[in-house]
Amino acid sequence: MTSVTEHPPLAAQTPPAKARTPLVRLLFGDALSALLTLLALGLILALLPALDWAILDAVWRTEDPDACRQGGACWAYVHDKARLILFGIYPPDQHWRPLLVIGLILAMVLASLSPRLWGARLLAIWGLSLLAMLGLMQGGFLGLPLVPTSQWGGLPVTLLLAVLSLGIGFPFAVALALGRRSALPVPRLVSVGLIELVRGLPLVGVLFVASILLPLLLPEGWTIDKLGRTLAALTVFAAVYLAEVIRGGLQGVDKGQGEAAQALGIPFWKTIWHIILPQAIQKVIPPLTNTAIIMVKNTSLVMIVGVFDMLGAGRAAAADPAWPAPYTETYLFVALMYFLICIAISLYSRWLEQTVKNRSHS
Repeated sequence: MTSVTEHPPLAAQTPPAKARTPLVRLLFGDALSALLTLLALGLILALLPALDWAILDAVWRTEDPDACRQGGACWAYVHDKARLILFGIYPPDQHWRPLLVIGLILAMVLASLSPRLWGARLLAIWGLSLLAMLGLMQGGFLGLPLVPTSQWGGLPVTLLLAVLSLGIGFPFAVALALGRRSALPVPRLVSVGLIELVRGLPLVGVLFVASILLPLLLPEGWTIDKLGRTLAALTVFAAVYLAEVIRGGLQGVDKGQGEAAQALGIPFWKTIWHIILPQAIQKVIPPLTNTAIIMVKNTSLVMIVGVFDMLGAGRAAAADPAWPAPYTETYLFVALMYFLICIAISLYSRWLEQTVKNRSHS
């Protein structure tokens, strides 16, 4: 006899729960997500008055500074003082020169993005480009008026200090990292002493040493201008922090790599340059990026020793008594410039890390 399985009536069957969308699961998937969502909404509501100040009640274009006394943001001031903030006290009729320097830096950075182009040729092009940039800023040849470094300022100084300190400091960082891991006592002690000494000092102290004490230690008749001394301080500071990052990458490389190269008769420096360092740097791309971003932001500290970078130029521009103390707008504009530079470095590092990882797996 065949048994018949009884099923409950269709009306009595429990309907399936309606699937929640991914956005709902993300925002209200559990108690913690719901709490964070509510806190974010509360923060947005609390910032609405700032939105009114920055956009709705803002003064965007005006030639009368008194129009900015109504309570809204005075973006007209930023428009009026943009040249002073971006180029400092560089002669106004020569602003095309620092603008060209900014364009050259961006062009060289874009040309250096792909790892396929890295090599001695690109390094030589970078060296020639930096010499051309410094020559453009300085002048004194081919009919270009001479502009001393005391009149340099703004965004070109920020970019030049960041690029030069990282570029010059990187080879020293590699040497310090190798010296700290060396079996020879003298290189190891010198590297450890220099790294720990500089890392134990704040950058402000290093800048003051370079700005005030270094001229007293130089022989009579020798001098280095203030911008050069500031660059030296930033380079030393960048080198020791990069050295510790690179040392971490060297520790992550299997010792068998070097032993195998030694057994094959490969010279020591070729082993380091072609086998060890590429693997070590690949492992520490994120902390190297973090150090680069820190050095870009640290260029704002050079203002305290009299070098007018972008932050110093913005502070000087905000001191104009004709405008109603637009410090907030000035610092927001400068912060936006720093943010764009740092977020570009961060996005590039993520792309580079993924590209290198995919290439190593293929």
